[in-house]
Amino acid sequence: MHRRIIAPGALAAASVLLAIPASAASYSPGAPGIGDPYYPAYGNGGYDVSHYDLRLKYQPATDELEGTATILARTTQDLSRFDLDFLLDVSEVRVNGAKASFTTSGEHELVVTPRTPLAKGTAVTVVVRYSGVPSSKKAYGFTSWHRTPDGGIAANEPEAAWWWFPSNDHPLDKATYDVSVLVPDGTQALSNGTLQSTSSKLGWTRFNWRQNKPQTTYLATLALGRFDVTTSTSEGGVPVINAYSKDLGDNDGAARASVERTGEIVDWLSGFFGPYPFSSAGGYVPNTTTGYALENQTRVYYSPRQFANGSNTSVVVHELAHQWWGDSVSLKSWKDIWINEGFARYAQWLWSEHEGEGTAQELADYVYASHPADDAFWTVKPGDPGPDNQFDIAVYDRGALAIQALRNEIGDDAFFAILKGWPQRYAYGNASVADFQRYAEQVSGKPLAALFDTWLYEPAKPATPSARTKSLTRTTATPAQPRSWKKIAATNEVHGH
Repeated sequence: MHRRIIAPGALAAASVLLAIPASAASYSPGAPGIGDPYYPAYGNGGYDVSHYDLRLKYQPATDELEGTATILARTTQDLSRFDLDFLLDVSEVRVNGAKASFTTSGEHELVVTPRTPLAKGTAVTVVVRYSGVPSSKKAYGFTSWHRTPDGGIAANEPEAAWWWFPSNDHPLDKATYDVSVLVPDGTQALSNGTLQSTSSKLGWTRFNWRQNKPQTTYLATLALGRFDVTTSTSEGGVPVINAYSKDLGDNDGAARASVERTGEIVDWLSGFFGPYPFSSAGGYVPNTTTGYALENQTRVYYSPRQFANGSNTSVVVHELAHQWWGDSVSLKSWKDIWINEGFARYAQWLWSEHEGEGTAQELADYVYASHPADDAFWTVKPGDPGPDNQFDIAVYDRGALAIQALRNEIGDDAFFAILKGWPQRYAYGNASVADFQRYAEQVSGKPLAALFDTWLYEPAKPATPSARTKSLTRTTATPAQPRSWKKIAATNEVHGH
């Protein structure tokens, strides 16, 4: 070994050179969108968030929300300024402790310019102080904030965060969360994960929630109102937290008869998809007029209308299946929505078999026969449906047909190995339809391009339905119209603005 001796003067000069930041020309603004082909303005470039700490105060009588968001992130480029997706009124922004200038741009962009540029790889703490009335804010003509008789709800897809916290709003940037909410005594605050603590003082109660696993922004939920909260533990050891608005009226009994089976259903789904990936499970049913359900991570949102005709465990199965397919393993871009919705729908078909109300094959045959060749249903391509058809019925039902076709092509052993292996392979990450095809080919040892093209990408009805395979359970339902079909069709999620 040879030690190189450096003169003291040269060493000092080298230190000065190292202290000089990169030239100003190397710093540039982060992109105002993360690059999603369906939603070019959603998400942002230049940084990656690791944690959101949200400290909120809410007044249900006026729908006023005050908040301080502390965002922990790391830059991915030499950054002169960056965007956050947000709608409420901002009073102050600090970056690494120093006040930053800010302005707004477009429909939902908060543009932040730090006092000094940020070098690539820098750890960044961003503090945003804000307030506003979420129900008064719209972007692109819609709102994702649902005002209720006793509070408000943030739940929608593909966007909901803008109405209650600033964020990098795209599934590619997952983070953990601490959500602390102060509400008047008698009002509850619900969010994702587990309730860490509550405390009361001077007529106000604070609820502290923690999501300790990576979570996409649209799956972060906030529910504020008067709820009856139930807690339990599944036989498999999963804590379950459910909540029901105290003014659900006639839908209350059916809602509880469905959602209170969450623990049973989580354990059952674990038999297909592997261990439940999060610290808790559950859902809430607020008094809203919307019609859809949404798979918020660990805390599903259910509209009361899902239970208007009686109990509906099928929708509970659908949303809980998303905890693996969509929540733990999230899409890379919104055109990959089939992985979320096709497999959640197929879980409903497996539940139908379990309940003896029609096999997955019978349901597939029924869907195929229900849509003639000239039906617009077949023009929607589940593998890339376009933003206008992202939540079309075909993404769900033709998407599930594709899964049944895959099962029949590769056989049950490989198929169920994929159902269990995929959520483990990409746990807490992101994956695309192309990734899934490669994984299915790897597990099955079969080329599957033609099958995927036929069922996911060709805008036409396939010439023949998928071949039959053995059912999981015996059933007396006829292939012509399984008994469970009307219920399953009625539980289609309708995400919308």
